[in-house]
Amino acid sequence: MSEPAVDILLVEDDRRLATLTAEYFRQNGLSVEVESRGDRALARFRQLNPRVVLLDLMLPGSDGLCICRDLREIFPGPILIFTARDSDIDQVIGLEAGADDYVAKPVDPMVLLARTRALLRRAGSPPAGAPQELTLGALRISPSAQQAWLDGEAVDLTTQEFELLWLLARHAGKILSRQEIFRSVRGIEYDGLDRSIDGRISRLRRKLGDSATAPTRIKTVWGKGYLLVPDAWEGPV
Repeated sequence: MSEPAVDILLVEDDRRLATLTAEYFRQNGLSVEVESRGDRALARFRQLNPRVVLLDLMLPGSDGLCICRDLREIFPGPILIFTARDSDIDQVIGLEAGADDYVAKPVDPMVLLARTRALLRRAGSPPAGAPQELTLGALRISPSAQQAWLDGEAVDLTTQEFELLWLLARHAGKILSRQEIFRSVRGIEYDGLDRSIDGRISRLRRKLGDSATAPTRIKTVWGKGYLLVPDAWEGPV
């Protein structure tokens, strides 16, 4: 894929909201292009190749969830869904469709900017001094390439799934609490209710060949958090 032409593609059919949001982002140094129709979103994405996509769910022409699934087939970068829907099931469905983050409307522009910048930072290069590569048996992870391989085969991970795997792998053998994971992966404090990290763990397990019912590679330690087992990667589960 070619170099990004803009920072953000904002897919939003509320013209006033889209204009205000785009202007606010531009005032804060980010380049933004707006698309108001769902059935044109993929074409605009291919034209612009943005670094991050902000996607409303209720759109004319095509549903935002369908767009998110289609984008995820071709785009490993960050997708943030923001919508007037504010129920747990809509959040879960959005994350299962491949979104990396979820913001319910109405949202303070400062909050949306902060969440977007966090996604952009985490989609960029690893910080100076970070390990260049990590190998645990059959699992190899490269932060510079934003890629993981299992038994020599590339694992198809989203940006946020990769970041979660990298965090767990760097602390292999140590239990990481939800609070620690939220601060590191989402840049926010855990509110005790958000289950988005649980969903990402489930998808990681599936993509890494771990058992959903009796995982041996990424374990849930009830009441404490998650543990990546360092010696569980020598071969197929």
